[in-house]
Parts: sequence; C-alpha cells; structure tokens
Amino acid sequence: MAEKPQPVKVLYCGVCGLPAEYCEFGPDFEKCKPWLIRNAPDIYPDLIKDVKDAESVTEQLQGASISDKASVPGSSKPEEVKRLPGGKIKKKEKPEVIIEKVTRNRRKSITTVKGLELFGVKLSDASKKLGKKFATGASVVKGPTEKEQIDVQGDISFDVVDFITETWPDVPETAIYFIEDGKKVAAA
Repeated sequence: MAEKPQPVKVLYCGVCGLPAEYCEFGPDFEKCKPWLIRNAPDIYPDLIKDVKDAESVTEQLQGASISDKASVPGSSKPEEVKRLPGGKIKKKEKPEVIIEKVTRNRRKSITTVKGLELFGVKLSDASKKLGKKFATGASVVKGPTEKEQIDVQGDISFDVVDFITETWPDVPETAIYFIEDGKKVAAA
C-alpha cells in the first residue's frame, strides 16, 4: 500500500509574513534580509556573501577612520516613505486648488472648488464667503474620492480665482488650476 504524502513544512518570514522564498517579491525586501540571514541562510546564499563583503568594507573604512554615514552626503536622517499595501509608494500630495465646472440640466451649472483645505482654509468658512460674495448657494460636500470639496451653484469659475487669492493670501495664483475638457490648465 502506498504511503500518504505528508504536508510540506513552509517557513514564513517573520517580517513580511510571506513564505521565505517569496520575500524578494514582497513589499520591503530590505527589512526582511536580516531575518532571512539568521533564519533561512540556505534559501538566499547570496545574502550571506553580500553581508561578508559589506563587513569587510566597513572594517576598511573604520580602519581609515571614515564612517559609512559620513561618506554619503545628506544621509543624516532616513527619508520617510509612505507605503501602501502591495508595496506601492504613496506620493506626497502637492497643495493645489482645482476648479471645475459641471453642467447639469443644459443651462444650470455647478462650480466645484477642491484643495483649499491643503492651504489651511476651513471649508465651511470658505463656502459661506463664496455664497455671500457671489449671491449663490454654496456647500461643503464629499467628492468621489472621499475628500471634501465646495460646490457653488452657477458658473463662477473665472471670478473665483481673484476672490480666492484676495481672501486667502496663503493660496498663490500659481497653485490654482482649472479642469477644462478633462485637462488640467493653470489659472495664471
């Protein structure tokens, strides 16, 4: 009678949680390397060779009274990088105000102002000021990307640029953009 096959024992990485063979494809292989060298040296033999080479270079630098960090300019503090699931790097959002005109029911239009909160402007106060200045209804709503934006009734897209730069001097005119025909166009 044939023997029953036994389940395979899989070694999982203590850092990323993937099987050790797949760590190099994970979100941050550099963090996994020390764990792999200690716990799974047979899977990545190149890592052990690289570590020995790095140790010899470090010893040579210390013998010449030069440190690793001093030799690389600007390496005083590591750069903080936000990582999303799957290892994707999140880009920093540069502050900009986007004005978009949306037409509804042929003649009616809504002007949407996005990004004022990135300049420290309270959106509720801004919607009140916009409503009073242009004598229209203005409200703070959540947009499709779950970020808050200001919806103003009517087509005020070109007048609102001057109003924003006069009312909030922290918002430069170079940071204001229009969306026309699906393209981002500078207001200045």
